[in-house]
Amino acid sequence: MSTGPSGVRAGVTDWAIAVGVAAALLVTGLSGEHSATFLDLLGYVLLTAGGLVLAARRRVPVPVLAVTGVCAVGYQAAGFDVPAVAYLFAVYAAVRAGHRTITVAASVIMLAVLPLAALASGLHDTGEAFAQARGALELAWLIAAGAAGEALRQAERRADEAERTREETARRRADEERLHIARELHDSLTHQISIIKLQAEVAVHVARRRGEQVPETLLAIQEAGREAARELRATLEALREDDTHPPRGLDHVAELVERARSTGLDATLTIGGQRHDVPAAVDRTVYRIVQESLTNIARHAAAATASVRIDYRPDALAIRIDDDGKATPDAAPVPGVGLLGMRERVTALGGRLRAAPRGEGGFTVQAELPVDRTS
Repeated sequence: MSTGPSGVRAGVTDWAIAVGVAAALLVTGLSGEHSATFLDLLGYVLLTAGGLVLAARRRVPVPVLAVTGVCAVGYQAAGFDVPAVAYLFAVYAAVRAGHRTITVAASVIMLAVLPLAALASGLHDTGEAFAQARGALELAWLIAAGAAGEALRQAERRADEAERTREETARRRADEERLHIARELHDSLTHQISIIKLQAEVAVHVARRRGEQVPETLLAIQEAGREAARELRATLEALREDDTHPPRGLDHVAELVERARSTGLDATLTIGGQRHDVPAAVDRTVYRIVQESLTNIARHAAAATASVRIDYRPDALAIRIDDDGKATPDAAPVPGVGLLGMRERVTALGGRLRAAPRGEGGFTVQAELPVDRTS
């Protein structure tokens, strides 16, 4: 059962209805001529219990149906000519929860047993007993309660189905748009960037073969072409990512560190704490943070060493990436697209990110992502 504000409101409403029904039944029972015998006291208890048990009708509709039915039969047998109002509420709740067959069977039994209960009270002959039973549980009211519960259940089911359909449609459209963007980028940019990169590399190669000094601008164009090609390839891969090619996560962080080592960087990976499952979004975000941090170190830091540490905590996952590069505390970093992307990912998950130069030199990236292990 929900414990949020809506769940609290529903609980208060259920108890209000239960107390109101119990009070109505008890007042109706007290209006009759009864003495303080044990049988009459039992009747009052059954009237009260039959109403109060309705507070649990959302959680356990079938047991509540049974209890209200037994209470109605009991107080009829004790001589209380009180309508089975609580049972009608229980019928409504049980049908709404989808227990139609059980509700129909229980109601047929009630229609058969109530006249017997009225006869057992000794206050009526056979004709009066059947008339009393009809008054206690009119068939039309029973059908109306069941029909109302079934109508509401069907409406809720249709609403759930409509919501699910909307989500699937939105997800499909997002996938189609993502693929469309990937195709547009590929068609419009890949060819041109490849030409620029090829022309620059050929020019550099020819100049070196002739023993000429390669202009700095040409080398810059060559490096920019390579960088643009890498970035475009990574962007296209991200856009084309789908369920058949699951995104990388914590299990692939070691590959990132090993790849950094292959470039000459002395990179290490440390994992602390007891490993446990984390949400998929957290899993992907950790990989992206480590990937972007190691990429920045390789491109901009001029570092010799880098360390990656991942700590599993009971309610959070902590990541820290340090390097010994050229960053200094008195030189504020200019946040690029990579850092902004990291911050957006972490903030979206309710976490914290710190990216700044270290006091002893170099740069550090620290992130803490909350992990809800109860969901």
